[in-house]
Amino acid sequence: MTSVSPPMESTTRRYALPLLLAYPLLALAGAVTHRQIFALLALVLLLTVVMLPRLLTFRLAPWSVWAAVLLALLLLSLYGFSGLVLEAVPVLINAALACWFGHTLATGEPLVARFIVAIEGAARLQQRGIARYARQLTWFWTLLLGAQALLLAVLLLGAEHSGLLARFGVTSPLQVPERWAAAWLHLGCYALLGAAFLLEYGYRRWRLRHLSHLGLHDMLLQLALHWPQLLRGHGGTT
Repeated sequence: MTSVSPPMESTTRRYALPLLLAYPLLALAGAVTHRQIFALLALVLLLTVVMLPRLLTFRLAPWSVWAAVLLALLLLSLYGFSGLVLEAVPVLINAALACWFGHTLATGEPLVARFIVAIEGAARLQQRGIARYARQLTWFWTLLLGAQALLLAVLLLGAEHSGLLARFGVTSPLQVPERWAAAWLHLGCYALLGAAFLLEYGYRRWRLRHLSHLGLHDMLLQLALHWPQLLRGHGGTT
């Protein structure tokens, strides 16, 4: 992966965080109001965040791709499909993250170990119990994200009235009540990941209580400051 200059990393962080925070708000607004404009804006924000490092190079190719995808989203909106695409986004995000975590388990640098190096430095991995716990935690997130992707796919397909099967006139073998499917697709899936993160943080402090730990605020701050390193690993490449 092409390295990113420090000024560009700083600019990426400055714009990416507000965009990421706005995405679930717009997605929820679209689900509650059933207005396609919120779904479309949420998708545009997500696309922009994903492509932001390349967009900030101001090269023609990434901006052309961004414009082409934006045009495709506008066409989907005109035909009333942007809400459906937005509903599929959590499935794709969870599946992609599960693959990302899982892929690194086959290497000498599990993804959580990469987090630790980015936040606290390589020497932290040499402390007793850290490297082993980093691999175990990478397994945990791989399995949790993979299971959630599967659950979200089932809800997307089998929701009683708005599921894909129902929309195409197919009777689902597992009909999920509409209220529960919508609640999990638009809110529950995010709440689960937040709760899992907080519970793991508490468990980590207890299990590795023989070591000092960053406070939760400092850890999140360092993660936000160094997240581009997570894409590159120790050596600068994935």
